[in-house]
Amino acid sequence: MKKALMALAALAAAAAPAAAATYTIDPAHSSVSFTVRHLVTKVHGAFSKFSGTVEYASGKPQSWKTQVEIDPASIDTRVAMRDNHLKSADFFDVEKCPKMSFKSTKVEMTGDSGKMTGDLTMHCVTKPVTLELTIGGVMKDPAGKERLGASAAGKLDRKEWGLTWNKAVESGGMMVGDEVTLEIDIEALPGGGKTGPKDAMKKGEKAAQKAGETKR
Repeated sequence: MKKALMALAALAAAAAPAAAATYTIDPAHSSVSFTVRHLVTKVHGAFSKFSGTVEYASGKPQSWKTQVEIDPASIDTRVAMRDNHLKSADFFDVEKCPKMSFKSTKVEMTGDSGKMTGDLTMHCVTKPVTLELTIGGVMKDPAGKERLGASAAGKLDRKEWGLTWNKAVESGGMMVGDEVTLEIDIEALPGGGKTGPKDAMKKGEKAAQKAGETKR
């Protein structure tokens, strides 16, 4: 009887889903970027301040979760005047809406690629989005520190988040496109805890130093 109970316990343990490990996003090796049409070309931009966590267990996508916090005031399109306009009430209105965030709700995978659905909060509006997800895997850096890599990308209509500013041009059409391509590339380190964008960047820089990427 005792052996039977032990066997059942072993089977139950084997059948139980593996607990997901928590990783903290390393901003020094990650990016949150976007692309949008301007007249007849595309403008690329990024947010330089962000932080977040990922819960991951290899082969167990049902346990995967991610949460990212972005500072919209850190927007950078390499043109200061344009960045200031994007921060204004015409676009992100960073004084009224100082935070952006993404929180996953579901992950579906086939091999190393799949889809991640979650709630995107931007311009004080929260809407669901689905992003194409690719897992880069887990490996150790030269310092022996484990790192997790993943990428997510998708398209969204900025008007759904109340970002409606535009201007008609004489030749017809509008100055700025409504469709925005969002790309998130992350490298994450083991360990959780609540970390703001500024502290997350410092943590990433220290990890880079330990891995021998930068001089102290």
